[in-house]
Amino acid sequence: MSARITQRELESYLWGAAVVLRGLIDAGDYKQYIFPLVFLKRLSDVYDEEHAAALKVYGDDELADLPENHRFAIPDGAHWQDIRQVTSNVGAAILAAMRAIESANPDTLTGVFGDGDWGNKNLLPDATINELVEHFSTKTLSVANLPEDELGQGYEYLIKKFADDSGHTAQEFYTNRTLVHLMTMMLKPAPGESVYDPTCGTGGMLISTAAELRRQGKEWRNLRLYGQELNYGTSAIARMNLFLHGIADGHIAHGDTLTKPAFLDGARLRIFDVVLANPPYSIKAWNRTAFTKDSYGRNMWGVPPQNAADYAFLQHIAKSLDPASGRAAILLPHGVLTRVSESAVRQAMVRSDLVEAVIGLAPGLFYNSAMEAVVLVLRSRKSAERRGRVLFINAVREFARVQAQSFLSDRHQQRILDAYQGFEKEENFAAVATIEQIERNGYNLAIPLYVKPPSGRRGATASDQIEAKVATWREIAVAADTAIEDVLALLRQEVAQ
Repeated sequence: MSARITQRELESYLWGAAVVLRGLIDAGDYKQYIFPLVFLKRLSDVYDEEHAAALKVYGDDELADLPENHRFAIPDGAHWQDIRQVTSNVGAAILAAMRAIESANPDTLTGVFGDGDWGNKNLLPDATINELVEHFSTKTLSVANLPEDELGQGYEYLIKKFADDSGHTAQEFYTNRTLVHLMTMMLKPAPGESVYDPTCGTGGMLISTAAELRRQGKEWRNLRLYGQELNYGTSAIARMNLFLHGIADGHIAHGDTLTKPAFLDGARLRIFDVVLANPPYSIKAWNRTAFTKDSYGRNMWGVPPQNAADYAFLQHIAKSLDPASGRAAILLPHGVLTRVSESAVRQAMVRSDLVEAVIGLAPGLFYNSAMEAVVLVLRSRKSAERRGRVLFINAVREFARVQAQSFLSDRHQQRILDAYQGFEKEENFAAVATIEQIERNGYNLAIPLYVKPPSGRRGATASDQIEAKVATWREIAVAADTAIEDVLALLRQEVAQ
């Protein structure tokens, strides 16, 4: 069984576990059983690999088992081979092994295996769990057979496959990785920096920063990665994901970022060099009352409406930026650019001069959703030539599509990245507006107000202006979370002008 595993073999092996479960549990629940088993198998196989290497040095089994020879401790009875010997109450035995490993590694693995209902035989009979265990036993997941970067790629493959099978719930734990890569390249994380994702899902954005440095041949192991995730099971997957990518200095916390932020310096929010985020879209169930008197000062731009917490997350991110080096890229719905109910907060945000770029993207880049996405780029300290100015990019036509999912090819990513780095006007694609120009538009950030659509004629005629306004209204209307009264209010405002 000790043989180098190709990426195709790994993907088939991992997805084969989902085939075992198909029809027994909902596709959206696969992740809470399969991910922990993969991690448990990896821990056991790497422990054996480390034991074999130490045995060659010491020639003694007891010495080879000393803690200093192993990254993680595997207590007696908690090894994968111990589980293979169990024939009844297998789920309970797996759960006991996972909890024993967590207890034996309190500084690193507490809660890492999540909260799957392993003891529910109606959900997972012994025969099914035994079949899963034997399926995973067909390969040895040692580092020699499967280096960390390759296992990490396989894990990401499985996360995406579960997203494909999970429908709308995929957005809770998966962000389009081609978009994540673009956002990472825009922010240029550097070795030794701190990176934060306040709504980290399975940790893909954090991992992207390490992967980008690795791709460039730069030191990536000294990145300090921090993430918080509301869903307990998803936060556990994020921790496993970081470990399986070889990231040791990763900190994933479980909890509600708005209600109880996990990363503090005394009574203040901890600050970070880089923030990447895909917050939940326009949630209504949040504690607005507490935010009006927020002890961390996260309401510096104002208090967002109850029916959309987007600007609460935005202000949390802004408050989390290092005043000298901080920069952020946040994936949001288009409504944040235009909603009347948020106009006062949006005005204060623009006036703060933290907004560096507004990038409109194609439909379908929100996972399993036709909604158009926007990336908002914030920077604490803009370069002199960018102060008081905002770059707008209309990249709605920059996408490729496979089946029902949109993505950004390398060519699309590079065009958007070039426009962002160039920070200058590009006909029908990019424009730079001053804060005063944005003020004249009522602090409306709708991209067609600044980047004019192709007209087929030279000069800005009255007809062109009407077309631009129609495009603006259409952009507002198609945003799924924009209230109809907001659209009507904008129309009245345009008519009055």
